Amino acid sequence: MSWFYLSLITFILWGLWGFLAKLSSKYIGPQAVYLWGSVGASVVTLISLLFLGFRFEFRQGGVIYALLGGLAGGGGVIFFYYALREGKASLVVTMTALYPLFTIILSYLILKESISLRQTIGMALALIAMVLMAGV
Repeated sequence: MSWFYLSLITFILWGLWGFLAKLSSKYIGPQAVYLWGSVGASVVTLISLLFLGFRFEFRQGGVIYALLGGLAGGGGVIFFYYALREGKASLVVTMTALYPLFTIILSYLILKESISLRQTIGMALALIAMVLMAGV
């Protein structure tokens, strides 16, 4: 399957994730949303391990970065659920969906990845959109 269709499936599933997170936050607190969401994610993990040919790998740098990424992602999800509880899903999901801007900045500064003028303009427009959406 091509990257485009895989990305489209991701787009749909993550959009559904944000919507369902907002619905669940109407009934239970952010920690409970995270707990039950993690149970659901664990089911997906087990299915993928069983049917997609998991191969155990342990390379120190990769494992450390993966664990740190998991901590950052999990921490972000907790704050995301709190934000959903307090704000509109349409605003919270849109603002947090701009997280790749931070990834791009870190990749530029640390990994020395290049950013074109067109990409820089796109990033600036995304930041402007964030400010406009937030009403700041």
